[in-house]
Amino acid sequence: MSTVKEQTFDVLEMKREHYSLIIGGQRTESESGETFTTYNPATGEALATVSLAGIEDAEKAVQAARNAFDYGKWKKAPVNKRSRTLNKIAGIMRSRFNELVSLEIMDSGKSLSAAQGQVMQAIEDFEFYAGAIVGHRGTVNPVPGQFTNVAEKEPVGVCAQIIPWNYPLMMAAWKIAPALAAGCSVIVKPATLTPLTAIVLGEICIEAGVPEGVINIIPGSGSTVGNYLVEHKNVDKVAFTGSTPVGKNIMERASQTLKRVTLELGGKSPNIVFADANLDAAVDGSLFGIFYNTGQSCEARSRLYVHEDIYDAFMEKFVEKTKKLTLGDPHDKGTHIGAVIDQKQVDTIHEYVTSAKEDGATILTGGKQAKVDCFEKGSWYEPTIITNVSHDMKAVKEEIFGPVVVVMTFKDEKEAIRMANDSEYGLGSAIWTENHGRATRVAKAIQAGIVMVNCPFSAFPGTPFGGYKQSGFGRELCVETLDLYTETKSIISYFGNRPLNPFGV
Repeated sequence: MSTVKEQTFDVLEMKREHYSLIIGGQRTESESGETFTTYNPATGEALATVSLAGIEDAEKAVQAARNAFDYGKWKKAPVNKRSRTLNKIAGIMRSRFNELVSLEIMDSGKSLSAAQGQVMQAIEDFEFYAGAIVGHRGTVNPVPGQFTNVAEKEPVGVCAQIIPWNYPLMMAAWKIAPALAAGCSVIVKPATLTPLTAIVLGEICIEAGVPEGVINIIPGSGSTVGNYLVEHKNVDKVAFTGSTPVGKNIMERASQTLKRVTLELGGKSPNIVFADANLDAAVDGSLFGIFYNTGQSCEARSRLYVHEDIYDAFMEKFVEKTKKLTLGDPHDKGTHIGAVIDQKQVDTIHEYVTSAKEDGATILTGGKQAKVDCFEKGSWYEPTIITNVSHDMKAVKEEIFGPVVVVMTFKDEKEAIRMANDSEYGLGSAIWTENHGRATRVAKAIQAGIVMVNCPFSAFPGTPFGGYKQSGFGRELCVETLDLYTETKSIISYFGNRPLNPFGV
């Protein structure tokens, strides 16, 4: 083992070929000695080897986190000290911004603009919680007679945090920042497809002064390491972002020890364009809503509903602009759409498109794997628009998780709401209208945790992010998230002069 604090890191050098686990404040290899290779989705080339965590490593991480929480100083540290540490983490990330962006691009295949925005938000998450925790206090509550009641906030304990591959650094920040702010210890299991920036973030946290054992990073299999953490009696909370089926499995496993659980799961978000919408703004926003991050977003607005009166005009512009989107070098600022995470996901996307065609749908543009000059070995899929669909089609009901949108028309507000809510999911949604009253009515009627009115952006630090129905529960990215990482302790004190004698004997 080598101590992180003792090393001078060039952690984001292009020459770095191997990434280790982080357990107890140290870089360490797995007990088995096994490694896996992570690939650049855009090129198909090997990027780095990563130590593969197994059950023994997960147990070491749990013990390190448990010891740090039970016997360490972090949970007892003054709030202002934890706040300063989070700001220092953000400062180090800012100083390495371009390197983090480059590594995120290579690890996930996303475009430069997407990576820049996501790294910046990850930085701002730490800054946000550095401020939010200062005001996250308990309460003094009125009680009758000569009593006082103080409700204190205490960190929940050891938290297992399972990170998806579509937003590797940003999702890690969404979970790590509030947990550290609250005084918890964390064990982060990044996706094995995209572990690099999460590992680097763990190293940055330690460099910034997070004590040993408080943050542990162990990339490994979800079915082994992930399940082990979820079921472990010494893990107090699980936070998961990923698919709905896996979320259900996690909830069931965590129930055996009554762990606190938060789940941010899948989505099939509606995007409603009314006849009075600013047409150009709606087209541009709808374009971003589905094709941003190559459509690999849980809140991607993949069901597009356009009022029948403007359908032809809208679709003419929408198809034209979709065809102008550039696929290419993810590091090029002119690239709009990056690579799909791997060939397996490309095949999954194409299966959905094929099923839509077999069901009678029309492919207006796209519909096949893309070939990109100089990136022939990468994983790419053309931005795809599907029309002539109905709600009973697989491509309309299920989450595709790629650059594919299905388009339908509606007649009136009532029908738009009914169609938007005709889904088992309820994460994101968007409304385009210049009628303020309509925007308010529809926003209240839609069964979703996030409603975007005349804008394509779904999340900023400070705005609650989470879903209704089978899109999960709990909210991230906001002050309320701190409640998910704390317990409330009620302390009732008597300050009267006469001793209490309730039984009167």
